Amino acid sequence: MQAIRNFFRAAWSSDQRLDDKTVVITGANTGIGKETAIDLAKRGAKIIMACRDMEKAQEAVKEVIQNSGNENVVCMKLDLADSKSIREFAEAINKDEPKLNILINNAGVMVCPYGKTADGFEMQIGVNHMGHFLLTHLLIDLIKRSAPARIVTVSSMAHAWGSINLEDINSEKSYDKKGAYSQSKLANVLFTRSLAKRLEGTGVTTYSLHPGVVQTDLWRHLSGPQQFVMKMVSPFTKTSVQGAQTTIYCAVEPTLEKESGGYYSDCAPADCSAAGKNDDLAQKLWELSCQMLSVTWE
Repeated sequence: MQAIRNFFRAAWSSDQRLDDKTVVITGANTGIGKETAIDLAKRGAKIIMACRDMEKAQEAVKEVIQNSGNENVVCMKLDLADSKSIREFAEAINKDEPKLNILINNAGVMVCPYGKTADGFEMQIGVNHMGHFLLTHLLIDLIKRSAPARIVTVSSMAHAWGSINLEDINSEKSYDKKGAYSQSKLANVLFTRSLAKRLEGTGVTTYSLHPGVVQTDLWRHLSGPQQFVMKMVSPFTKTSVQGAQTTIYCAVEPTLEKESGGYYSDCAPADCSAAGKNDDLAQKLWELSCQMLSVTWE
């Protein structure tokens, strides 16, 4: 019912400005990330596009500047599959940026063949959750100093089919690519929830969201028949512009200023799965993430 209601609801829009604000968006060179960059640049923000492929990123920067009329757009190298790259990126931001008002954890890998990150994490949990967990941890002091500030993490409705395997988070005993994707997206929801608790009273608020089924590069690992099915339903899926709207909503909507830790879809609060509201699981995942990344984050 919610989906049907949202389908007929007027599209969300806001003329909220972001002049003098600084935004970091991971994976901003394609799809939703790029559309988010264009929209927030139009609102006057300084945009830092954090991307793995610098060649593609430089092309995307030109496109964002052209489409937004805002020259204050840069790209920086960030490989979320390598903690060394994450630490170098965060060090540069902490050194050069006086403030960071909005962090958008957007980059992701989806249903890819089994692979490992530089740190030995399964690729999907490693990039989608661990990489963003570490990045947020390393930038949190700057974000707190910039309050009011927001941390937006792109999850997916796929989180509802996921469970967190605390005993084998890296899927070493058995790997199911859809299961590993769903696990990583559930981790995004739980991270957002845990983070909100730890940031109470700081003026920093957190949001996770489902962007809608979006026609983007994330499909590259789907099989031929799966791609065919996606093309069949594509009139009903969203373009990247539409897919980016809930991210933008979570980043700028003034009425969300006092909300934190929640899950959103179609530019509105939405229900996440029961596992996504499990504080005990959220705490265990937090502790495991700290342990695996060798960080202390109370």
